[in-house]
Amino acid sequence: MQIVTNQTATPAAYHNFTPLEQVTRPTVPTADAAYYLNRQPQTLRAWACLETGALRPIRINGRLAWNVAEIKSLLSGGAK
Repeated sequence: MQIVTNQTATPAAYHNFTPLEQVTRPTVPTADAAYYLNRQPQTLRAWACLETGALRPIRINGRLAWNVAEIKSLLSGGAK
């Protein structure tokens, strides 16, 4: 008898994230922003939907893009 395990994992589990200090793009996707903020991607999606979170994303063709400068500011103690 062969045991089959669930081999699906979140994309973040296999993603190599660039250190935030080295990110040169103006925005990052939700998975990256969630990693930098130590939150689940779904939390950031809820922030975007309800507009109640610490950050607000830019919407580009139905996708969320999170401003790197705002992420850095939030992590350094600045709040909006």
